Amino acid sequence: MRKAGYFAIRIFSGFIGILPFFILYGMADFTALVLHYVIGYRKKVVRSNLIKCFPEKSNKELRRIERKFYRNLSDIAIESVKGIYMSKKQIQKSFKVLNPEALNSFYEKNKSILALASHYTNWEWGILAVDFQIPHQAVSIYKPMHFKEMEDFSFRRRSRFGMKLVGIKETKAFFAEKKDQPACTILAADQHPNDNKNSIVVDFFNIETAALHGPEAYGRITGMPLVYFDIQRVKRGHYTLKIIQLFDNPKETQFGEITQKYMSQVEEIIRRKPENWLWSHKRWKYSTKTIEKIKQYNQERIQKEKEKSNL
Repeated sequence: MRKAGYFAIRIFSGFIGILPFFILYGMADFTALVLHYVIGYRKKVVRSNLIKCFPEKSNKELRRIERKFYRNLSDIAIESVKGIYMSKKQIQKSFKVLNPEALNSFYEKNKSILALASHYTNWEWGILAVDFQIPHQAVSIYKPMHFKEMEDFSFRRRSRFGMKLVGIKETKAFFAEKKDQPACTILAADQHPNDNKNSIVVDFFNIETAALHGPEAYGRITGMPLVYFDIQRVKRGHYTLKIIQLFDNPKETQFGEITQKYMSQVEEIIRRKPENWLWSHKRWKYSTKTIEKIKQYNQERIQKEKEKSNL
């Protein structure tokens, strides 16, 4: 049964792969209408998130963002499947890194870096396009699929242009190993954490919420400079990535500083074009009681750091 499903998915994705973009975007428009008005895919979550983040906007403005969000979601879904079969030349034409020279000084000093990203516009094409456009060896931390056949296929196709993929459970071991060349490790950490004890409370859209600790933990432990990958849609099927420097020496930061800076950067970008972010994600799912408990954990960690620094 699983193999039958695998072959069905391969046949469907292969069909998408040979279709021209003007047909695919017609399919994406139809998919957006179905997701929004027929299925109502996570519509309650989308609306709840938008109301929380933009209390100053009218109902008409929020509905406009909502409609555009479903179009963005459908475009990304179709483009992600199409990307499986796109050539290097096609990817390079469709996804450009605007300022790769921003990393040159780090590369020349043999310094690896951490690049923080978010689930904004087409991050999947970024996995295909980044490695051959920057000096560092690009590495993406990702969550493997449980479906082995699809995971193997996806792994091969996503890494075919040089990107190194590291499963999330191997993250710690990867950072500990000695690198043959400077690496640019990409973390998309704008989703909610499952481990409250290691979460960090931040202000995101004027709402206290919990954030993943990975960027801050690995940044402060390794001392690797941190940058942000700002991906923008120029027009349908065409994207740019701008590298924004965040911290040259994260070891000098205070607890929570990196995480708040990162989430503030994400918020700034979302506010410009809110329809391009993944609003169907339950980002603000925490009760006041849970947030207070996480803040208590944060204070305990801050106290431990103070005690350690005084030794």
